[in-house]
Amino acid sequence: MTMVGQALSPTVNAGRPNRLLLLRRWLKFNTVGVIGIGVQLVALWVLKGLLQVQYLWATALAVETAVLHNFVWHERWTWKGRGKKKDVFIRLLRFNLTTGALSILSNLICMRLLVGQLHMRYMIANLLAIGVTSVANFLVSELFVFR
Repeated sequence: MTMVGQALSPTVNAGRPNRLLLLRRWLKFNTVGVIGIGVQLVALWVLKGLLQVQYLWATALAVETAVLHNFVWHERWTWKGRGKKKDVFIRLLRFNLTTGALSILSNLICMRLLVGQLHMRYMIANLLAIGVTSVANFLVSELFVFR
């Protein structure tokens, strides 16, 4: 393999990820995540603000909306080319059972504490809750979902 081929290869040095590719993937992950934050906040605002859904139910539904949005973009952009197309539903299931479950659980715990106990505004509390799980979600996606 040439030096150019090594620079583009996802694995170099006995199977260790290429740091440049990992950094690029991290940046893509965060780009999708920022857009997903917008999706989640809009969904939360519609559910809680307009439809008056109870804040914990609205949070869970808004997070799941963002999780599905993020999966589509991670599949098509962040981890494009990883895995076979026929296995997309398996990856969706893994993504939902890991990143999705982690996001929903942490968001619900944070929202219960911040809104339910500390009476913080639900949109500000949700932004804080999103920040709690961003690194964990990347690692779960990198090491398990899109491996």
